[in-house]
Amino acid sequence: KGEITLRTYEEKEQVVVEIIDNGPGIPKKIQSRILEPFFTTKPPGQGTGLGLSVSRSLVETAGGTMELTSQDGQGSSMLITLPLASAEENNGD
Repeated sequence: KGEITLRTYEEKEQVVVEIIDNGPGIPKKIQSRILEPFFTTKPPGQGTGLGLSVSRSLVETAGGTMELTSQDGQGSSMLITLPLASAEENNGD
């Protein structure tokens, strides 16, 4: 049975979000490409390959990072870090 674990915490003035699954993992030969626009492993007509690319763009625009860790047969983990906003930033000052 597939499981997804979500962890959130604060570390070094950043918000950290970890998304971990126990799936089959992502083969090494495509790991470096999964955040590229239009890259997909789905059959034609079943995905645009934009989901992770758009997610990365949004995270980077906010000053954060996305990092994949995966091993064949052992699941995958996506680590997202975002800077904490100061009180002044939240108030628009």
